[in-house]
Amino acid sequence: MPHEGNVIDELVTDHREVEELFGRIEGLPPGDKDRKLHADQVTMELVRHSVAEEAYLYPAVREHVPDGNALADKEIEDHSRAEQLMKDLESCDADDPEFNRLIGLLMSEIRTHVADEEQNLFPKLRAACSPQALDDLGDKVRQAKMLAPTRPHPSAPDTPPLNKLLAPGTGLVDRLRDALTGRGKPD
Repeated sequence: MPHEGNVIDELVTDHREVEELFGRIEGLPPGDKDRKLHADQVTMELVRHSVAEEAYLYPAVREHVPDGNALADKEIEDHSRAEQLMKDLESCDADDPEFNRLIGLLMSEIRTHVADEEQNLFPKLRAACSPQALDDLGDKVRQAKMLAPTRPHPSAPDTPPLNKLLAPGTGLVDRLRDALTGRGKPD
């Protein structure tokens, strides 16, 4: 879904879209095949979102926000835990008991991460950067999400410059796989 605005508005919109998908998962009974479909959509959105944050948001936090290195390191650590959960979830069908455990852990992890970003990191970034800088970051994040992978790659680099170099190629392969398999699309 195309967005616009500064980086904070962009990322908050992503957060709301993921929460909507979580609500759809929670609204379905355990074992319902649509839970897997929505989990795949969540994964695709979260991976793109994370790649864009790691490429542009966190370097800006390191540069502009007091104690930015520690903040960025914590956020990247959160991403690593979530990405491993998504990788584990990828191999589970909706009727697998492990699916329920993993999706519950992922939702909890992401909700905690989102709350921390929105209550802590984003206000600090807004205070440290000009409106124009935030708008420019929004443009970069949107561009990165268009090229980003759609599947979890826990062993991929998560800091510049390697993440910026490898993500577009990995993203292309992931999007081709998604198109061939119909992943993330309703039947």
